[in-house]
Amino acid sequence: MDNPVLQTDRIILRRWRDADRDAFARMNADPRVMEFFPACLTREQSDAMIDRMEAHFDARGFGLFAAELRTSGELAGFLGLAIPAFDAFFTPCVEIGWRLGAAHWNQGLATEGARAVLEFAFGTVGLAEVASFTTPGNLPSRRVMEKLGMRYAGDFQHPQLPEGHPLRPHVLYRAYKTPLPSVTAL
Repeated sequence: MDNPVLQTDRIILRRWRDADRDAFARMNADPRVMEFFPACLTREQSDAMIDRMEAHFDARGFGLFAAELRTSGELAGFLGLAIPAFDAFFTPCVEIGWRLGAAHWNQGLATEGARAVLEFAFGTVGLAEVASFTTPGNLPSRRVMEKLGMRYAGDFQHPQLPEGHPLRPHVLYRAYKTPLPSVTAL
């Protein structure tokens, strides 16, 4: 599992390359893309994020993949798995996450790529459960979670954001390798 590559009809999910850095920095500097994050990233912060994502792959055998469009080779963003670096009632866990450039929104790419990542998580990696979280107002990401069959699992205050920060409230979703049985009322 040193260099996993996942492919869908429209996306190749692969390890990061130095050639990805310019496009990734432009994406992370876009206020539309970073609306549900505390701030846009500088070039240095964006490059450091790629370095951390690559180190995660080296340490764990999985991580946040660069998402390349199959038709053009263009970097669309990232999709993949990460271990959150904070303590909460649901950690330790493995998170599925994504970030796409605005030019790639509303095309189903996040859902398509995330389905491949879930298959990888439950199959190759052997996870029994995957979490995902965002701010309550990030309806596009919440819709992706719901399309993946993830279930709402509660609210929490993101511990890496200060008290009173407007993005501190978060919602948690979970997906399981074996789907939970439906609950019916008696």
